[in-house]
Amino acid sequence: MAIFRCKICGGTFEIDSTQSISTCEYCGVQQTIPKLDNDRRANLYDRANHFRRNNDFDKALEIYERILSEDVADAEAHWCCALCRFGIEYVQDPATKEWVPTCHRASYDSFLQDVDYLATLDHSDALARQQYQKDAARIAEVQRGILATSQNAEPYDVFICYKESDERGQRTRDSLLAQEIYYQLIEQGKRVFFARITLEDIVGSQYEPYIFAALNSAKVMIVVGTKAEYMNAVWVKNEWSRFLAMMKKDRSKILLPCYRDMDPYDMPEQLSVLQSYDMSKIGFIQDLIRGVNKIVRPEEAQANAFRGGNGAATKSLLEKAFLCIEEGDFCGADEYCEKALDVDPRCAMAYLGKLMVDLKVNNRRKLALAETSFAENVNYMRLVRFGSEDLVEEINQYLEEVKHAEKLRERRNQEAKRIQEENQRKAAAEAMRIQVEKEAEQRRQQAAKAEEAKQREAAIRARRNQELQMAELVEKYNCIPTKAQIKKNVKQYPAIKRLKVFAIIFLFVYWPVGLILFAVRSSKIKKAVKEENARYDHVRQEYTRMLSQRDGRRI
Repeated sequence: MAIFRCKICGGTFEIDSTQSISTCEYCGVQQTIPKLDNDRRANLYDRANHFRRNNDFDKALEIYERILSEDVADAEAHWCCALCRFGIEYVQDPATKEWVPTCHRASYDSFLQDVDYLATLDHSDALARQQYQKDAARIAEVQRGILATSQNAEPYDVFICYKESDERGQRTRDSLLAQEIYYQLIEQGKRVFFARITLEDIVGSQYEPYIFAALNSAKVMIVVGTKAEYMNAVWVKNEWSRFLAMMKKDRSKILLPCYRDMDPYDMPEQLSVLQSYDMSKIGFIQDLIRGVNKIVRPEEAQANAFRGGNGAATKSLLEKAFLCIEEGDFCGADEYCEKALDVDPRCAMAYLGKLMVDLKVNNRRKLALAETSFAENVNYMRLVRFGSEDLVEEINQYLEEVKHAEKLRERRNQEAKRIQEENQRKAAAEAMRIQVEKEAEQRRQQAAKAEEAKQREAAIRARRNQELQMAELVEKYNCIPTKAQIKKNVKQYPAIKRLKVFAIIFLFVYWPVGLILFAVRSSKIKKAVKEENARYDHVRQEYTRMLSQRDGRRI
């Protein structure tokens, strides 16, 4: 069992390393779990999940990508990368007490089409895949709600990014400076997104649709900071990092860092390379307004939003067409575009409207989300022919994004195919390894059985030999005569009998010699008896030793 920190609430609980799904005992949420095969990976997951729960998605994403660099088939790391890319945070619903996902980095790109989410499905087992799909469906529903709300949000020219309150909950100096800039830009007729005023009537959990819409519509972002840590604050960085990503796709957007009482090189590296303004210098606000006016055209020039029109009639028809497009009435929009073309066959905006009708998108930026390239579309070709340079450049940029997305999908498909083939090769190699190990185990078991039979046979032979030896010794032992019998047998020796005869004869002839002969005879009898006893003692000892071995005792 391993210790895992819950991805939702941060509580710790034990998990079974063989399972891919577990339920947190604190928040009760069923969730997928990673394969923590070593302490280093477990620590990386703990750190990354900590940053993600605290909405520091960029730091968390770096750690998850480090995990993927070591194991590209880690489904949980791919899933967490997708969560960070869309800024997914789980919060508890005060009414139902249920933990629900919220999105802090909304995007026109669907979560269900994210490359890491698709990789998650490729590398997960059936049970985990079902849980991932269930969670992804809830996130996609939240994303659709945000996009639907953002479509009705007011567009802005300038987005002011700043830190509102410090760690004590007090209003920061950055907020005061940002509000001064806000009022100056409002006086210039600019539409300015300033969170303190713009979002004052909106509930906190509903901020994201309006922030997302403002980031997409604004041509200029002004980042205000008096401390490096304020510019690196989680929500501040969340806004300017997303705007920088949008700048890569839309070259008409620009970010202007404004600093005070700090070295410009102390700003985040991504901002320090941009042209910035020192708010402590005299004339700063005039320089800033002049810079903004270079990017955001005056209101009089913006009034002619539809280029290529031919008089008030064409403009009215185009307005009705694009209103129908926004409402999803593509048939009505196509009719109004046709009427506009009847008035002016060279109206580029009418061809743009028909292109949007063909692709079924209600916002021109969503042209970049087309499934396939529209380079061969006749309405696109006429738009390029009759449109202004700015309009053609914008649409071509969307087309390049579509082509880039097609290449990414192709690469993703190739990568998925390569991974599938690699997994098949690994599965075949694993099956071969298991078969080889199985055969080796069988041979080992057979050898062990043969050795056991050999040892058993050797033990039986040894026991039989021991029994035969024991039988022989018993036979010998039973044949051992008593001491009286031995003495009697010795007296029957021919030499002993002759000595007796000679002794008796000499007793009558010369009795001293007879006595000597009797003494010699007694000595020889004792010696012979002793030798016989010694010979039989060896048999007795061997018999006793065998009995001890049989009974497991040692003498």
